[in-house]
Amino acid sequence: MSHETLAEALIVIPARMSASRLPGKPLAEIHGEPMIVHVWRRAVSANAGRVVVATDSNAIAEAVKAAGGEAVLTREDHASGSDRVYEAVSTIDPARKVAIIVNLQGDLPTLDGKLVQSCVAPLKDARVDIATLAAVISNDEERTNPNVVKVVGTPVSPGRLRALYFTRATAPHGDGPLYHHIGIYAYRRESLERFVGLPPSALETREKLEQLRALEAEMRIDVAIVDTVPLGVDTPADLARARQLLAP
Repeated sequence: MSHETLAEALIVIPARMSASRLPGKPLAEIHGEPMIVHVWRRAVSANAGRVVVATDSNAIAEAVKAAGGEAVLTREDHASGSDRVYEAVSTIDPARKVAIIVNLQGDLPTLDGKLVQSCVAPLKDARVDIATLAAVISNDEERTNPNVVKVVGTPVSPGRLRALYFTRATAPHGDGPLYHHIGIYAYRRESLERFVGLPPSALETREKLEQLRALEAEMRIDVAIVDTVPLGVDTPADLARARQLLAP
C-alpha cells in the first residue's frame, strides 16, 4: 500500500438559502446562533485546517463573519455543493497551494469534529481519489429507508472500505452489516477538479446520488467506518431535534 503524508486540508462548507423543505435553513436559530455558525465552530474544532463557508447569500456570509469566521460569496446557480466548493477553492487558493479539500455539509450542527479527521485519513493511501464516511446501520427502519443512503464496499483494512456502489436500496443482500453513508467528502485537489468537470452520469441521475458520477468514471472512493452519524437537518422536525440535542 502506498502511503503519503497529508498537508492540512481546506474545509469548505457550502451553504445556500433555497432549501425546499426548510427555507433559509443555514440561518435557522439554534440556541441563539444560526445553524451555519454551529457547523463552522465544529469544523474549526476538528483542527484539520482552514475553514471557509461558501455561500450565495450575503446574510449567511455576514452571520459567519460576525461569529469570527471566514466566508466567500459564490454564484447562485450551482447545481451541487461540489460545484460551489470548487468555485470557492478557486477563489480562495488561486495559487493551488492546498492539496486536500473537505466538502462539509452546512446542515450538520451536531457534527463531532473528529469525523473530519477520519474522513481525510484514507487519502494517506495514494491510490485513493476521494474519501468519505459511513457507519453501521443499527436501526431496522434505516435499512429500508431510501433517504438513508447505503454504501456497498469491499474491506481493504480494518475500519475502511473501497466503495463499489452507493444506493438508496437495501444493499447488499444477505447476512452482514449495512453501512449508512455520511455525506462528508475529502478530495485531492485534482480529483475535485476532475469530478466537477464530468457530466452527470446515468446511475447518478437514476439514484440521485452525485458520488456515483465518480465511481462511473472509475475514480476510487474509500470509506472510513465511524461510530457516530451526525444529524442532518432537512425538516422542521430535524431542526427541533437539533435544538434538543444541543440544549445547554
